[in-house]
Amino acid sequence: MTHPAPIRFTETDLDRLAAHPGRIAVLADGPTGMTPAARRLDRATKGALARAMGSEGWGKLKPGEALELAFPAGLAAEALQVVRLPKRTDAASARKAGAVLGKALSKADLLVIAENHPRAAEVSFGLALRAYDFTPHKTGEQAAKGAVEMMVSAPEAVAAEAAPMAAVAEGVFFTRDLVNEPANILTTDDFAARLAAMQELGLEVEILEEPELKKLGMGALLGVGQGSESPSKVVVMQWNGGAKGEAPFALVGKGVVFDTGGISIKPAAGMEEMTMDMGGAGTVAGVMRTLALRKAKANVVGLVGLVENMPDGRAQRPGDVVRSMKGDTIEVINTDAEGRLVLADVLWYAQERFQPKGMINLATLTGAIIVALGHENTGVFSNDDDLCTAFLRAASAEGEGAWRMPMGEAYDAKLKSRIADMMNVGGRDGGAITAAQFLARFVKEGTPWCHLDIAGTALVKADTTLAPKGATGWGVMALNRLIRDRFEAK
Repeated sequence: MTHPAPIRFTETDLDRLAAHPGRIAVLADGPTGMTPAARRLDRATKGALARAMGSEGWGKLKPGEALELAFPAGLAAEALQVVRLPKRTDAASARKAGAVLGKALSKADLLVIAENHPRAAEVSFGLALRAYDFTPHKTGEQAAKGAVEMMVSAPEAVAAEAAPMAAVAEGVFFTRDLVNEPANILTTDDFAARLAAMQELGLEVEILEEPELKKLGMGALLGVGQGSESPSKVVVMQWNGGAKGEAPFALVGKGVVFDTGGISIKPAAGMEEMTMDMGGAGTVAGVMRTLALRKAKANVVGLVGLVENMPDGRAQRPGDVVRSMKGDTIEVINTDAEGRLVLADVLWYAQERFQPKGMINLATLTGAIIVALGHENTGVFSNDDDLCTAFLRAASAEGEGAWRMPMGEAYDAKLKSRIADMMNVGGRDGGAITAAQFLARFVKEGTPWCHLDIAGTALVKADTTLAPKGATGWGVMALNRLIRDRFEAK
């Protein structure tokens, strides 16, 4: 994995511009409103900057987009990027501007001239997120990316504003690393060890092994992993930054480190992407890392169920009946609908032990949600309008697509079993909704709850604005903001 080095904020020094040997980027609005740095660069390039900013191409740029001048005469720099970013702009455009710079980041050092731009910290955040790369399994020399320096009028103030954003970026990177990692590396043991290592950040981390899970009665979760050589686990991460004794907010994640589908085996084509089936657990881990790094003033507990769904002589079969921790029995119709079985027990355990003030679970749960929403939006299901609205508002503010889906008792009839309390699937039609209805049976009355189906958003096949193709880290920013705005002591 290649995480960009921290961005260094320094005072604006116009005398250094002509001699900088790497790349230079300047934030500007247009030729008539040039900043002091832009004017200095324009003089050094004998008017090339003004001509570029007066061109037809510049006029077509949207806020956050850029023009590039390669090896500009009069400068030592190998490239000069001019980013169109008015001072009166929104956070999304500022992050987009940073992402343009992050995408172009190479081994050459980058000097960003932001001067007194009010969105400089947001630019640095977008730059960091887009500069991410995942390279630990590539052989040969990997070119390290260059250092990034941002010149601003008030470096200490901008650095202070950027610090909590840097903590969010670290959480996003942690999630992306986990989701990108192949399953022969990220076993349940390795996953748990990576989470346990976060104790050094101040998190309290417990790992519940199979003997304890059996004592707790987690038959639904254990049934999923019984065909694997990797032991099933539940990892509990607590961040106690709020008032002592105050009930925490709970995050619950599905952590299927690889999903073959079990006996109901998946088609071979595309199965390699099932390394991402632990995306819900990865997001929970990333949020918990962010909260610890920024010393959030809230009590939050993150719980993840770590299993591997494999077919062997001990594997769960279609037609088996398992008993959940709650005590309900489940007829397993399809062993590829395993994520809801994992979540059922972890959701119940979270409520029994912590009595949370609210609860959100995340899971790469259904292909049906991709059919419904594509890769642009996560499906949101909820039993509580206030919590759901607050989450959707947080997701929108962070630019993470989310869309509320319906729920209702009529869908429950599809889960009726002849021999058990319920089946684990309800047919193809409305598949994402019946999955949510299944989970709702393991949410206690009075507990505000949201289910986030991130099957379409956890990993994508094309670049997004803030991420290269692959793992996106979707949800870390939205959940961090939800906790900051709704649950932190002011």
